Amino acid sequence: MTKNISAEAALEKLKAGNAEYAAAEKSIVDIGHERRRDTLENGQRPYAAVVTCSDSRVIPESIFGAGIGELFVIRVAGNVMDDHQLGSIEYAAEHLGVKLVVVLGHTHCGAVDAAINHDPEGYVKFITDEISSAIGDEKDEYKACVLNVKNSVRIIENSFEIHKEEAENGLKVIGAVYHLEDGRVYFDI
Repeated sequence: MTKNISAEAALEKLKAGNAEYAAAEKSIVDIGHERRRDTLENGQRPYAAVVTCSDSRVIPESIFGAGIGELFVIRVAGNVMDDHQLGSIEYAAEHLGVKLVVVLGHTHCGAVDAAINHDPEGYVKFITDEISSAIGDEKDEYKACVLNVKNSVRIIENSFEIHKEEAENGLKVIGAVYHLEDGRVYFDI
């Protein structure tokens, strides 16, 4: 199990895991009985937190080649931020020692598409309104996805507690986009 590694080391683990995932034909992660028992007895020690979309095609543990207890995953449609997500990130940083937070958007995101091309009603509107605010008049789906990710990163970084963790404990917050087309994650957005 990995404990309290630097943000840079966590990012390298994510990149290496994604490279293996993109090339793999089947799962390569440890989800066995011994691993489950170890995390039960010794607790979780995730090396990164991932805020991502609820889309069923986006599975961070698989995408990054991570097993049980290695990632602290926060999922919400459109990877938008509110107090619940911020509280979860604060927990991961303060109580679990996570040093890297990744906001992971993805191509072909239904929430981004809805914000660009539709006018949803009900609770979905809270999500699409947040995305619309982040993307402005952008109509290109990929560019809108990137703008949405950057907005969530900005919201996280503006949180007082997260800002404190960055300054005192080396926490880093970055954005990335998962490409459904080839399974690759691009961190340089």
